[in-house]
Parts: sequence; C-alpha cells; structure tokens
Amino acid sequence: MTKNIMIVGVGGQGSLLASKLLGHLLLEQGYDVKVSEVHGMSQRGGSVVTYVRFGEKVYSPVIDKGEADFIVSFEKMEAARYVEYLKAGGTIVVNTQEIDPMPVITGAAEYPQNLVEKMRALGISVDAMDCLALAEEAGSSKAVNLVLMGRLSQYFDIAVEKWQEAIEACVPKKFAALNHKAFLLGRGE
Repeated sequence: MTKNIMIVGVGGQGSLLASKLLGHLLLEQGYDVKVSEVHGMSQRGGSVVTYVRFGEKVYSPVIDKGEADFIVSFEKMEAARYVEYLKAGGTIVVNTQEIDPMPVITGAAEYPQNLVEKMRALGISVDAMDCLALAEEAGSSKAVNLVLMGRLSQYFDIAVEKWQEAIEACVPKKFAALNHKAFLLGRGE
C-alpha cells in the first residue's frame, strides 16, 4: 500500500532538504519512492510543496486531495491551506511558527487566529510544536526541518539509527552534529 507525505512550507525553510532526507531514508528501507517538488514563489517567501510517496510500487509522484497520510508543515497557515489533502485518519505535524505572507505584511489582511484549534475542531489529528525554539536550542533557526523530521519519525517503525544514517548522507558534514541534535529534540529526546 502506498503512503503519502506532503511537506508544505515557505521558501527558504529547508523543506527540500527534508524531502531529500525522507526519500533517501525510504529508499534505504527498500521502498519504491517518488519525490516531486512543486515550487510556488519560493524565493519570495511563497508556498513550497513537496510530495513524498512510497510503497511497494509507486506509479505517480502526485498526491491528490484526501490522499495524504501526513502533512508536515513548517508554518501554521500552510498547514491550514493544504488541510483538504489530508486523508481521513491522517495527521498534520506542524511547526507553530507564524510567517506573515505578503498580504499580512502589507496590511491588506490579518494572520488568521487559532489555526491549530480550528483544525482540531474539524476532527483532524494535529501534532503541533514550537520547532523554531527547538531548532534554536540545537544551535540554528535553520534546523526547523530536522526538528520536524524528528517529530515525524515517531510515526514510523524505522529505527532512529536509520534516520541518523540518512541525515549523515544528506547533510553537509560540518552541520551534521547540529542536525542530529535538532532531530533528537524533535523526537523529544
């Protein structure tokens, strides 16, 4: 059976590294894996979406509405924007950080309030945590992606060592220790 993970965020947050790491990890576990990147205005702080699909045989890299087992979101509004892609019984793993989109920055709109609570009120399983604070604790605000991967790893029956091997393979050596620390903080270890 094919499993579907959507990674959603804002340009520059490291979602592409997160999808590369996941793809590497799942290939190493013997799955057929398809990773597809859908860029919005990524250089300008716009939405970036990556699909990671894995299973015995995966034919298409695209995830349709109602098919995502997991949505991993780097930011609350991005989670809410893509909630219709989550399948019944799926889980949203979300960083509680708020990044103002252009309409909010220019004053044309206000950032929506209580997004996590609103998603939970719809009966959605939302695993929300302040990944930015944990990334900073690990040593860099740029490590939010590894904190999120640490949190996501708890939903998989894949040994922590295998995740750590994927980090070693996908992250530059000089940032390995910091990324390992961010990953473990995301796991709550």
